[in-house]
Amino acid sequence: MDVRHLRQLTDAVPVAMLVVDRRARVTAANHAAHALFGPGLTDRPFVTVVRHPSVNHAIDWVLDPDAEPAPDDDPDLPPPAHGILKLRATLSAQGRDRACVVTVGPVVIDGTRGAAVSIEDSTGIEQAEQMRRDFVANVSHELRTPLTALMGFIETLRGPARNDAAARDRFLDIMEREAGRMNRLVADLLSLSRVEGDERRRPAQKVDLSSLVRSVAATVAPAARTAGVRFELDLPDEPVTVPGDADQIVQVFHNLIENAVKYGGSGGVVRLTLTHLDHEPVLRGPGWAVAVEDEGEGIDPLHLPRLTERFYRVDTHRSREKGGTGLGLAIVKHIINRHRGRLRIESEKGQGSRFTVILPEQQPR
Repeated sequence: MDVRHLRQLTDAVPVAMLVVDRRARVTAANHAAHALFGPGLTDRPFVTVVRHPSVNHAIDWVLDPDAEPAPDDDPDLPPPAHGILKLRATLSAQGRDRACVVTVGPVVIDGTRGAAVSIEDSTGIEQAEQMRRDFVANVSHELRTPLTALMGFIETLRGPARNDAAARDRFLDIMEREAGRMNRLVADLLSLSRVEGDERRRPAQKVDLSSLVRSVAATVAPAARTAGVRFELDLPDEPVTVPGDADQIVQVFHNLIENAVKYGGSGGVVRLTLTHLDHEPVLRGPGWAVAVEDEGEGIDPLHLPRLTERFYRVDTHRSREKGGTGLGLAIVKHIINRHRGRLRIESEKGQGSRFTVILPEQQPR
């Protein structure tokens, strides 16, 4: 095959692909390869494009298998067959390290032996797998702590505290509290799973946003009074209709208002406001913004970008003490994403916090 046809062929391949001649110089590179490594790839030695010993060894072996020893097999990938080799490699491309699967195979260019190299960027897959491992580790840790406490108290109640009524009552109270925390964690995990499953389906119903916020405030009011917190509501009297899933929107504001009472209650006031936005640039149209604002201790801005991560806590001990699972804001984020809305978090240490939910007035196209 001549070089012109090779270039046409590589451009039809969706992953990064380069073709080298018998001197290991790049003779063709497709659009995906230019996007990965940058412009000006052709007529260069391959070693100046991909600086990875294993990949360059594979190129040398494919170009001259009799002169080069076969590369070591990767146990997680198919063994070499018909002169085609697959290997994993971390490649540096335009200042970033990327986890890739590289396939090298022979090709004939103008009657001479060359090599075709395809590079699949698996960085996203690796990151997703790492997130899965971290999630499992976090869940295991969150469950292990109360389970360890329960097992310890059970052992004590069966032994030294068998006939100690005061100790028994104290331990049973702690066991009930720890069991409740595990139950909340399991409930939040199930809720997060359901929310993620629905995230790509846009809600088809219409809900009255003002009424839902009032309803949630009324539900949380007893806990707020116990904590010495009063609500200040600035909500329209007339209905405010937006596309949404009523149960999920209630879940969002229940979480945010409850958090404001728990963690911002030291200020004594939680304000709930609902305002209309004639044009929200991020939504590319009009919307409604619900702000939940407290006058509490506030949050160091360093923590704000990570607040919606699963199990991320500003103060782990305080969160657990107040019954938090570390999943609430992650659930909020996924619900708002499903509604094609936005969550804005503003806070400074000692200045209170404001969580603003912005929902589109109409269903985005």
